[in-house]
Amino acid sequence: MKIDTKKRALRRMSIIEGQLRGLARMIEDEKYCVHIIVQSSAIKRALSGVEDLVLENHLSTHVRQQMKGGKDKKAIEEVMKIYQLAQKCK
Repeated sequence: MKIDTKKRALRRMSIIEGQLRGLARMIEDEKYCVHIIVQSSAIKRALSGVEDLVLENHLSTHVRQQMKGGKDKKAIEEVMKIYQLAQKCK
């Protein structure tokens, strides 16, 4: 993983960890349901951002190396697997 990408992903995960703890406190304190849903949605978006970072890294490093190394089939299989996962999450 690229060093910058790793730092950014870990930073975002640290923020998400705090958001999750806050969400648990909101549920424990029986906060207003809409506020809990808003916070939960923010966490989902933040996780999606981490996925985007990791995907960008994967495409620009591993997939690129695979294609340069003549492993096109493996590269395509990986990209299709990620695409299929994304479709399931819709």
